[in-house]
Amino acid sequence: MLELAGVAVEAVSVGGVETCIQLPGLGLCFDMGVCPRRAIRHPLVLFTHAHVDHMAGVVHHCATRHMQGMAPPTYVMPARNAEAFQDMLAVWRRLDGSDLPCRVVPLEAGGSFEIRPGLVATAHPTIHRVVSQGYVLTERRYKLRPELAGLPGPELAARRAAGERLTVEVAGPLVAFTGDSRIEVIERVEDFRRARLLIMEVTFLDERVSVARTREKGHIHLDEVIECAELFQNEAILLTHLSARYGAAEGRRIVQRRLPPSLRDRVTLLVEEREAPERRPAP
Repeated sequence: MLELAGVAVEAVSVGGVETCIQLPGLGLCFDMGVCPRRAIRHPLVLFTHAHVDHMAGVVHHCATRHMQGMAPPTYVMPARNAEAFQDMLAVWRRLDGSDLPCRVVPLEAGGSFEIRPGLVATAHPTIHRVVSQGYVLTERRYKLRPELAGLPGPELAARRAAGERLTVEVAGPLVAFTGDSRIEVIERVEDFRRARLLIMEVTFLDERVSVARTREKGHIHLDEVIECAELFQNEAILLTHLSARYGAAEGRRIVQRRLPPSLRDRVTLLVEEREAPERRPAP
């Protein structure tokens, strides 16, 4: 479990293998290429796209919640994926003989979904090899008007009783998740750069895969993050979707060595604790 910018994160993400980002304090997941046991408790999944490594765990999630007597989950996804997703569930219902009760919410890019009062998810189009979108979670709360700070409680109570409004609404991006995307999403969407916590895919870290090839695949290369380092205003940044070709220790070394000081202390690399695969000479 990580705590970044005051947000608890429990996550697994390996490029092309599996991604499931849990935010336990908010009761939701981003994507579900695999369904970790603790993810079953979360009733909401926001899907970025329909690749297997981001969606394949959903049937297990739905079926297990039903088996354990939990409320039907809600699955939010790009609108163009919703019909095929329903078709997939219909096939699994025939195969499994169960109801797989759930709510499917098609969300157009630019649309919003209320997670709970004061917390809204907004979808933003991203650039990948298939239809995809990232999400910004915006928190709305109320705080005492600055000019009233320091007033004694009885006076505040009297003002409230007289009909005076004592608070102002404060809204700001709490968490942003790019899903799989090219770097342009960071350049185009200000709230990705302003969110307290940015969860961003960075699949390749060095010359083993070129920036051009990374972009062809619809992903982000560390070189591109370095190039636009001055854009990031985030309090914390979690890099996910690292290629399986990098071991944990190796990935951390590369990121720490290559990132500029302005980013180094704010960035956490999500890695699997394993050794890098043995490199063999090219034939």
